[in-house]
Amino acid sequence: MFKELNPLLHSRLRLAIMSLLVSIQEADFMYIMEQTQATGGNLSIQVEKLSEAGYIETTKSFKDKRPCTTCKITPKGLKAFEEYVETLKSYIQK
Repeated sequence: MFKELNPLLHSRLRLAIMSLLVSIQEADFMYIMEQTQATGGNLSIQVEKLSEAGYIETTKSFKDKRPCTTCKITPKGLKAFEEYVETLKSYIQK
């Protein structure tokens, strides 16, 4: 039987955000937006969902008098991502 994929991570943009943060641990909103080619509004919504789940932490600050949001993967988020990848692997191996 196939294990259910984490529905929070089974979204193209949320998975892209998590994949990016797994590799670099922390990134600012604009960098994530450039890398994922998402719109600011859509990215903001997806970041909020990941934050509410405890998968990422966001920090708001100012850089050159402009607002800057930094996203960082949490241990819970890293574990969820690793479980998601293992579940995908199990689909291939069956």
